[in-house]
Amino acid sequence: MRYAETGYSLEVDLSRGSIERLETDPSLTGLHLGGQGIAAKILWDRVPPEVEPFSPDNLLIFSTGLLHGTLVPGATRTVVNTFSPQTNLLAHSLMGGFFGPELKHAGYDTIVIRGKAPDLVYLWINNDKVEIRDASHLRGKGALETAELIKEELGEPRAQVAAIGLAGENRVYMASIEHGNSSASRGPGPVMGDKRLKAIAVRGTGDVYVARPVELYELCFRLRKEIIENPRCGDVMAHEDDDSFHHDNFAWGNARVRTKGYWNKEIEKKWKEIGDSIRIRFNGCYNCPKDCHQVISYPGRPPYFLKCFGKDTYHMAAFKEVDFSYHMLSYTQEYGLDSYSTPQVMAFAVELYEAGILTERELPGFPSDQGERFFYLLEKIVHREGIGDILADGVYWAARRIGKGAEKYDHNTIKKFEQVPIKLGKLNPPYFLMLATGEKMTITQIEGSFPQDPLPTREEREAFVREWVALPNDKIKQIFLEWEKRHELSIEASCLICDWNEIMHYIDDSLGLCAFLSSFNGQYGGKPPYHIHNLPQIISLAAGIDLDKDGLWEIAVRNRNLVRALNVRRGLRRKDERPPEDHWAVRDHEFEQKLLDAYYEFKGWTTDGIPTRQTLDRLGLDYVSEDFLRRGILTGNESFPSEESKMLAAKAAPHTSNGK
Repeated sequence: MRYAETGYSLEVDLSRGSIERLETDPSLTGLHLGGQGIAAKILWDRVPPEVEPFSPDNLLIFSTGLLHGTLVPGATRTVVNTFSPQTNLLAHSLMGGFFGPELKHAGYDTIVIRGKAPDLVYLWINNDKVEIRDASHLRGKGALETAELIKEELGEPRAQVAAIGLAGENRVYMASIEHGNSSASRGPGPVMGDKRLKAIAVRGTGDVYVARPVELYELCFRLRKEIIENPRCGDVMAHEDDDSFHHDNFAWGNARVRTKGYWNKEIEKKWKEIGDSIRIRFNGCYNCPKDCHQVISYPGRPPYFLKCFGKDTYHMAAFKEVDFSYHMLSYTQEYGLDSYSTPQVMAFAVELYEAGILTERELPGFPSDQGERFFYLLEKIVHREGIGDILADGVYWAARRIGKGAEKYDHNTIKKFEQVPIKLGKLNPPYFLMLATGEKMTITQIEGSFPQDPLPTREEREAFVREWVALPNDKIKQIFLEWEKRHELSIEASCLICDWNEIMHYIDDSLGLCAFLSSFNGQYGGKPPYHIHNLPQIISLAAGIDLDKDGLWEIAVRNRNLVRALNVRRGLRRKDERPPEDHWAVRDHEFEQKLLDAYYEFKGWTTDGIPTRQTLDRLGLDYVSEDFLRRGILTGNESFPSEESKMLAAKAAPHTSNGK
């Protein structure tokens, strides 16, 4: 018997209209666990780099985490992977809610979708009965509206639905896949639209078996209590009224004057009053005691779900009052649009208009009010009408298609993708590495294990680390104890910190854990529910896989290198790994290149950022190194990591300390 996983994948070919239930290879679980790790392996095996993102041969994969559907609280994050039309690289997206666990209860670990339907369809998974159904009557419907209409049509109010809106149907690059209180954004939405798949509805009533249920229950009961009592577990932004950090340091209006000084007690009071007046309730995800999401009822609009930072993005981009985001989100969520990229694209268009690069010719009747401008642009983009057809491809591609100097207004893309637009002073070395080398589409899927700022005194730092159970080793503990200034960390320390941040996210994404209970929670110190020291035991009790800390770390390293290999095979190189010029006010090119040199060597990659044959073979990825040699990506003569870098990598591994 296979524990925690079902052992089956649902294979759907929309071109042929075929559906297959296939047993999966159990050895892959030991190598990759689940979630993103398994999806990366499928994409490596079945989507060669010659396949274009909008090709029928590109795959769209919904993957459950290994711990989905078990007793483990907060195992809610479904991974959605494909190759992005915006970047031609791996699109990695996560959504919480109930979809992944429901899919596991229906009897599947993954849904693998290829091909293109002749017309709009949706997929209905009801345990072992699976159908491709006509969705032509849902054309143009909102994402949340679609979910309700499908549940009504099926007579199944408890079905879990992931759907696209009009943005996805029209292959807008910022399109999201909406699922109740969560969404899979930043990549997979336009591919789902290209495949003419309007939605996936799932209902599962089967059991998920675990290896040692009594012991797992006892452990999870304690974990649940810890989560409830820990104020830092869950999305704290959903509950906090003081949002000064984001308004003082972020600039959603791209290069325009950032909003520093905007936030004050009067704004904070107004923010709270607005939030309290339009909030219906807080709600949460499957088997999680934290209510991190809000159900919002904005006047004159249907109720919708508020997620994380979306409450800030539109009003900061448009320089409008704080309620503007609430108003805008009531439309954009139904259209199915990412609330990180979309406001930046709109702000970019406004900048070009103010600079005279876009005129009345491209924007006829463009309003004078900033808020009205954003609604004007919203309709153009979603319908791909006029200039909206260009803007719908994101800032990077729009700037180059528009020309006339528009490229210099591309302030905030990395690898052709919009990033969280923070504007700070002096370069922060580990964050430079996370932004430059990360392949998770956004810094929030990479950071979180190490604090963003040092504590002012040695005594405070010592008190902090005494309760910091997530620490992987004594080396990182010592780095924190000696850290005095935010931007002053050694190259060695920066490599270790970046690596730890990445590894924890890769672990979470294979298990399906919410990062707010694990990898994103470590920066607050104390006792995050999940960390490198207790996850091996949880995996053992749930899945029957016996791992120690080193073994779990190695799986994450394997998954990370496989993701790197997928992108290298599609052309990713060192030249692509540079944060935007104005991300920090003070830059040091020579130091940045030294950071990259050191990190590549630390990871066992070449000076161009390609995993070496030695690294790949050591991780059991010899099929990758053979492919690289065959394609000429590696020659076999690359310099292997130095003894110094091997020692540095050894220091990063968790076995050097018990972390307590």
